[in-house]
Amino acid sequence: MRIIGLTISLCAASMTVAEAPYPPSPVIADMVLDWSTHRREALGSDNWQLTWADDDHQYGAWGDGGGFGGTNSDGRVGLGFGRVEGDWDNYRGSNVWGGKDPENPAQFEGKSWGTICLDNVLYSWVIPDVPDTGGARDHYRYIQWAWSTDYAAHWTKADWRWWREDNLIIPTFVVNGKNNAGARDDYVYSYFIRPQNPNVTHASFGLKVHQPGALFLARVPKDRIFVGRDAYEWFTGLSAGQPTWGPLADKKPVFENPEGTGWCVSVIYNPGLQRYLLATEHTISHAGVMSLFDAPEPWGPWTTVQYWTESDRFGRTRPGSTLDWADNVFFFSFAPKWFSEDGRTFTLVFTGSGSGKNNDSLNTVRGTFQLRSPP
Repeated sequence: MRIIGLTISLCAASMTVAEAPYPPSPVIADMVLDWSTHRREALGSDNWQLTWADDDHQYGAWGDGGGFGGTNSDGRVGLGFGRVEGDWDNYRGSNVWGGKDPENPAQFEGKSWGTICLDNVLYSWVIPDVPDTGGARDHYRYIQWAWSTDYAAHWTKADWRWWREDNLIIPTFVVNGKNNAGARDDYVYSYFIRPQNPNVTHASFGLKVHQPGALFLARVPKDRIFVGRDAYEWFTGLSAGQPTWGPLADKKPVFENPEGTGWCVSVIYNPGLQRYLLATEHTISHAGVMSLFDAPEPWGPWTTVQYWTESDRFGRTRPGSTLDWADNVFFFSFAPKWFSEDGRTFTLVFTGSGSGKNNDSLNTVRGTFQLRSPP
């Protein structure tokens, strides 16, 4: 599909990877956004990693706002789940769980940057606002599963957790198309951020880039998701080019960046390009200093698609967009339903820390990947 409208090449390939930790992508030469398609909804509500359910709608979590039709204060919940119906150019949103005039009330507080639909059930990684173990607000304290069998209307939490002391914080899933139909096998894969140190707290560290950056990769058979911690295997390295798996204590990073990883991350499989796309911050948070990497497998080898810097931030120029802007983007992902069949055309979903203004919202913009060679 060809984008019609005003576009901008964000960065020449030679500049894009100048400070990146991995070599240039052998498949994707550049990423071009059509800022005339920039749309903003749910002002005051951030995050919005989307999954594509079997009912053909997309679902995702927001934080600290009223969701669709709300504001930073009107309908505000710490955690809400919304439904996005329609195509990229005519979508509409509804508050399923929490927010302004919701279909169902929120049941608990927290945050999530990882939701998938698998065999008609929604699963979400949930972290706390104020932990039930006591103490102040702390997104880093622990991680829990939650699931919904009625498209986000009601959620149930697992009775076991991952802990900061496991050297793990704020995970996300690999999103694999509609109802996870594009999964490479019968495992569910999740990436966990390695904290800057295993004693880090929200109060002492804040929501900053963790340096040096590293991600851990876990997998679990899809029919054993809720069995417990021992059902999970962790990436422990490569042997003859193939991944090896072991217990939590033996885990090794699957992705590293000396300049850091953000405190949230997104990963999705692009079936048209047959590439996994991983997005996170580096160097500094809440500043549009983003990065996008790709790989043929969940464990790599990773290469660089785009590497924004403090002097060339995400959204630095946006010809065609008249929406208010600030350099505060900290998270982006891809809408799984809105990839073109060949994978070259996409809709980027991004959010920022605008304190109820500008990018503190659900933002979408259409774009294309320019390829070096066919996938």
